[in-house]
Amino acid sequence: MAKEMQKGSLYIDQDLETSYQNGDVNKNFDDDGRDKRTGTWITASAHIITAVIGSGVLSLAWAIAQLGWVAGPAVLMAFSLITYFTSSLLADSYRSPDPVTGKRNYTYMDAVRANLGGRKVQLCGMAQYGNLIGVTVGYTITASISMVAVKRSNCFHKHGHETKCNTSNNPFMIIFACIQIILSQIPNFHKLSWLSILAAVMSFAYSSIGLGLSIAKIAGKVHAKTSLTGTTVGVDVTASEKVWKAFQAIGDIAFAYAYSTVLIEIQDTIKSSPPENKSMKRATAVGVSTTTLFYVLCGCLGYLAFGNDAPGNFLTGFGFYEPFWLIDLANICIAVHLVGAYQVFCQPLFGFVEKKCNKRWPESKFITNEHGIKIPFYGIYHVNLFRLVWRTLYVMLTAVIAMIFPFFNDFVGLIGAASFWPLTVYFPVEMYIARAKIQKFSSTWIWLKILCWACLIVSLVALAGSIQGLAKSLVKFKPFQTPE
Repeated sequence: MAKEMQKGSLYIDQDLETSYQNGDVNKNFDDDGRDKRTGTWITASAHIITAVIGSGVLSLAWAIAQLGWVAGPAVLMAFSLITYFTSSLLADSYRSPDPVTGKRNYTYMDAVRANLGGRKVQLCGMAQYGNLIGVTVGYTITASISMVAVKRSNCFHKHGHETKCNTSNNPFMIIFACIQIILSQIPNFHKLSWLSILAAVMSFAYSSIGLGLSIAKIAGKVHAKTSLTGTTVGVDVTASEKVWKAFQAIGDIAFAYAYSTVLIEIQDTIKSSPPENKSMKRATAVGVSTTTLFYVLCGCLGYLAFGNDAPGNFLTGFGFYEPFWLIDLANICIAVHLVGAYQVFCQPLFGFVEKKCNKRWPESKFITNEHGIKIPFYGIYHVNLFRLVWRTLYVMLTAVIAMIFPFFNDFVGLIGAASFWPLTVYFPVEMYIARAKIQKFSSTWIWLKILCWACLIVSLVALAGSIQGLAKSLVKFKPFQTPE
């Protein structure tokens, strides 16, 4: 029989919180009265790698082809260093006012509220949750492209490489959405460690396969054309295309390091000893350095293998045809990884909406009641009707948007450009300035502001390039063909 109990989807029972405040402290609870956090820098690193090494790595060979041997690796390393620096600043914002003993901030918005306040809180929310929606749409697109690539790979192997093996992405987006509807019933971020570890293993697997195939192609007799400045005007692209694609490439690289949107939420899973900010900085160093190594190898070797003709996604754009089974394995790994990555990015959004609804309608049984269902070999699983309905509708919405805009490279660049400056640079820097009480026009204040303005300019040109690319792809779109 289903059994009901009155409690919120993401929060401990009110009675437990009250008993904690009255001094009835249980070793199973943290200093804020919530269930004891058990995460470590290792699980946080897995979350970061799952969030970072994703679809972005597959477009880096194309991005470097647009920028060339000089600007390409330089932009890649610049974004890596900026991401590491600002993420370290953001890690100190998890507790306020003191980064070790202060009050916990459970979300990015909470951190901005505690350190900056005012309208910046709403601006942060719009940027963060808009980005999370965009990323989940992007991952739906990429997962479907990878699943289609498995079918096309077998078609090419059976009928020849010149065969038109066009397949609609839509059925595969529906399959991906059905999987996400089930996984979205995982209550919160704290229950995702196993999925993140699996996804991180998958990301290493397909990145390694892509790397190995690139090395094999380089070792062959045919050498692709590369240059210091990338694609050649008048040969590969027109002058205007060169500029727009270079801007879009910058957006792709920015997206490749997008995880600041979920950094605070990841940090909220870490146990308090050693201090969370120390563990998170260690996880950030491991995560960013690991992904940068893979990015440089995959991007540069991919460009060396394909040259200026590098496809937008070198595993699904059929830069490789054989061995077909290895291409299939890589694309299956991509799809499995994106199943986990989708959850890493959507759980903060789920938590935000459910927290707001719990506060707005605390007496609603539809929102607050949970039903205990006994599942064989698992035990009691608590089903919340509001969580079931709203999360299902959200997944369906992202799938529909993905069907309307199935353009991988342009969508990736758009998300990266739109979110990089506010979430990765502006808010972490502003919170650091406010927390450290840095005086205006001091040397530290000046160089931090220069960093902010430089990154804003880069984000704007990348955003312009991505919007132009998306508009161009939309004009050319044919519903039943597989877009690149």
